[in-house]
Amino acid sequence: MARQLPTREEALLILAQKKTRPQFRPAPPAGRALNRFVRELDAKYGQGAGALTTRWREVVGPEIARRTEPVKLVRGRNCGASSLEIRVAGPAAAIIQHQAHEILARVNVFLGPEAVQKLRIVQGPLQRQAEPPPRRRAAPLDAAAEAKLAEGLAAAPDGKLKDALLALGRGVLKRQGQG
Repeated sequence: MARQLPTREEALLILAQKKTRPQFRPAPPAGRALNRFVRELDAKYGQGAGALTTRWREVVGPEIARRTEPVKLVRGRNCGASSLEIRVAGPAAAIIQHQAHEILARVNVFLGPEAVQKLRIVQGPLQRQAEPPPRRRAAPLDAAAEAKLAEGLAAAPDGKLKDALLALGRGVLKRQGQG
């Protein structure tokens, strides 16, 4: 006995009356859900340890910042003492240890009073890139060398090529120390 299939209208009626389980949807990412809450906390309490990392040079000064970097800020349990762990390059750890009170005072000025009570020093290579020294502008060529260069390129037609040759000539003369 062959079973009779419902017609199209009957199938639509059956499906409209049938209760199905909703489609499984994963939870939204926690970062998206917490984003607004974190922004409110940031506005209320400041940026905290993240801002300390980005502004470390301003907080402790260029001499200390050259030899150190903050690793992490550990909050104490039950309102206990918080500690700041910093990484120190090589043998500068002894010098930094003597400046610990000054570093703590500067960090507490930045993060708030009594934000950090202990300083933990860890010796090791710094993770961040060393800042390149500031570039110094080379002194311009003297008038005689500039005139001699312009005279040598007087026959060249005006345009980008002549400008490039002038720039190249200035660079060469500066490196040779004739400018």
